Amino acid sequence: MSTFKAPKGTYDLLPPDSAKFLAVREAIAAPLRSSGYGYIETPGFENVELFARGVGESTDIVTKEMYVFETKGGDRLALRPETTAPVLRAVLEANLHKTGNLPVKVWYSGSQYRYERPQKGRYRHFSQVGAEAIGAEDPALDAELIILADQAYRSLGLRNFRILLNSLGDKECRPVYRAALQDFLGGLDLDEDTRRRVDINPLRVLDDKRESVQKQLTGAPLLRDYLCDACKAYHEEVRELITAAGVSFEDDPKLVRGLDYYTRTTFEFVHDGLGSQSAVGGGGRYDGLSEMIGGPALPSVGWALGVDRTVLALEAEGIEPDLPSTTSVFAVPLGEEARRVLFAKITELRKVGIAADFAYGGKGLKGAMKNANRSGARYTIVAGERDLADGVVQLKDMESGEQTAIGVNEIVAELESRLG
Repeated sequence: MSTFKAPKGTYDLLPPDSAKFLAVREAIAAPLRSSGYGYIETPGFENVELFARGVGESTDIVTKEMYVFETKGGDRLALRPETTAPVLRAVLEANLHKTGNLPVKVWYSGSQYRYERPQKGRYRHFSQVGAEAIGAEDPALDAELIILADQAYRSLGLRNFRILLNSLGDKECRPVYRAALQDFLGGLDLDEDTRRRVDINPLRVLDDKRESVQKQLTGAPLLRDYLCDACKAYHEEVRELITAAGVSFEDDPKLVRGLDYYTRTTFEFVHDGLGSQSAVGGGGRYDGLSEMIGGPALPSVGWALGVDRTVLALEAEGIEPDLPSTTSVFAVPLGEEARRVLFAKITELRKVGIAADFAYGGKGLKGAMKNANRSGARYTIVAGERDLADGVVQLKDMESGEQTAIGVNEIVAELESRLG
């Protein structure tokens, strides 16, 4: 056994379970690819200030959860705790917003890192698929992203998830609400850290999960009562577009999400079968983030869906993703000549798109057939010296048990015909 183990709060993706994660990633990405979103990939670490400015000084992510380190050259970097800020940084750095084709629509898939207390559904290393539409202020764009996420989850067979929706206002109406909320929170019995948070970003207190805080928030002013006419109209159009698309949602006036950069539309996907870690993904509009990190005004919207938690949601509903067979044909050679001939045929099968594997290591017939069974292959090709002398191999249907002799030169065509 190895001396080393995976770090606390992390996990290894191993076959066959890893196939579920790949299927989830593909299902989430599929509707994005068909809706004009191009793939983007950013480094696993960025300048600390990118997250401090963009994610927010008052967030748990920045104050408690980031993995921060200093390079030999003296740079202070952080493993990315989220990917929206890095994606926007990359778009600005490459001047994609100056090409005249706005919004810039991109999607990503990758790992994030947060130093959290490990528990089921919450890890220190986790995987997300996300989408960002950068450079346009349009309710249809917000609606599009919510609809695409809903489409992705339904394509996996998920049904027991809910979409929570809210508006956080904008720079015109939020300051009035912020002042009212600070007045309310000022009269509560809060610890010193929470009071500091009230001064920096009081909306974050609404997101506090502690019961001692939540029970004091009864009667707190709600942002929806302070929205300006423009924000009300914007939010109503988002709601109408989603409804017209047949997507159900629940209005949640207390939904603020955990990042400081959100404005106007904010939403969350939750699954009631996951216990306390019920959020499987979420996102919203972040019209001021570009300016926070030194760019021009670029109204934008996006989301990130957790691959790990989506897999847990599938398990909670008893859903097995429709996974492609990893092996359709397994070759079992008996002798050196058969080894040479069948290896060449396996290579030919792979070239025409048939998933094929081979009995490596010189195993005998019994051991090799056990491997063939474990592989899940529909067909097994077996050949020995006598078969090759007759110019044939034995093709066995692993479901019916039927075995037939076919010509060596007919293997590829026969299997293409049988496997469709």
